[in-house]
Amino acid sequence: MYKIYINETALFLMKTKDLGPEWMEANNQLVSRYPNNPKFLLSHIDMMEKTQRFDRVLIHTSKLEVLWKDFKHLFKIIKAAGGLVYTEKGHVLAIYRQGYWDLPKGKIEKGEEKRAAGMREVMEETGIQGLELESKLLTTYHIYKDSRYGRVLKKTFWYRMKGEEEPLVPQGEEDIEKAVWMAPKDLLAQRPIYRNIIDVIRASED
Repeated sequence: MYKIYINETALFLMKTKDLGPEWMEANNQLVSRYPNNPKFLLSHIDMMEKTQRFDRVLIHTSKLEVLWKDFKHLFKIIKAAGGLVYTEKGHVLAIYRQGYWDLPKGKIEKGEEKRAAGMREVMEETGIQGLELESKLLTTYHIYKDSRYGRVLKKTFWYRMKGEEEPLVPQGEEDIEKAVWMAPKDLLAQRPIYRNIIDVIRASED
């Protein structure tokens, strides 16, 4: 199964056999079978970009990897890495950028290892120095439009990190207005916050 956020609504690409009652009985969702036609995917993407009328959208098929391949071909794919930094006090490192609460992350440079990129981006965007990478958390996907590439599918690798609760310096050239320490529950309560960031925080608590 693949989960991709489009306009802050989750799109699930999944196998038909996995559509159990916990999926089919939910309210306010759109469920569609994939007819092996990429234009079908574009129509759903267009709809999701224009409206948030559904809480989630499910597209299912017996051949998930074919669906995933067709889906990816519609986008420029950019890979990024970031971190959820915890302190001994249980606080996490959050940033505020372009009107949303977020976590530090950024594009993986050519030839750069994912973990190294995640550490580098956290340090560059927040000014933190002492970092220790602990474990992989999850991988998230979201879609946005870019003036150069058109539609972009961003694949972000997230890592749990440990740091000292030191003073922070937000990276202004990346439009970061704030870099702060706060309790995870307080960050989850902030609005607006990206839904994939909520997924990252919850994954760290499992």
